[in-house]
Amino acid sequence: MRNLRIVFMGTPEFAVATLEKLVQEGYQVVGVITAPDKPAGRGRKIHESSVKQYAKKAGLHIMQPTNLKDKEFLDELRSLRANLQIVVAFRMLPKQVWSMPEYGTFNLHASLLP
Repeated sequence: MRNLRIVFMGTPEFAVATLEKLVQEGYQVVGVITAPDKPAGRGRKIHESSVKQYAKKAGLHIMQPTNLKDKEFLDELRSLRANLQIVVAFRMLPKQVWSMPEYGTFNLHASLLP
């Protein structure tokens, strides 16, 4: 179904392969949500998540909310008119985020769960 408007959520390198495949297959990724940049290493240089680095190269719309319940973030997310969200290695989502798209939110998880 190529008329999907997808928001992708993820942060680490592990999540990049899924986002990359969506882009390569021609799916319309209307937004990427990832963790905010943070200082890392000895020099405390600002570090961008692996997902952000890929999204920048692919020219995708990037959002880095600190609070997933923030009104401005929720308004911006709504404005993307996504009908599907795909989550790979991201944090717990509040109901108002995961329940937003028409076709739901899929959480792809790498761990074997009981």
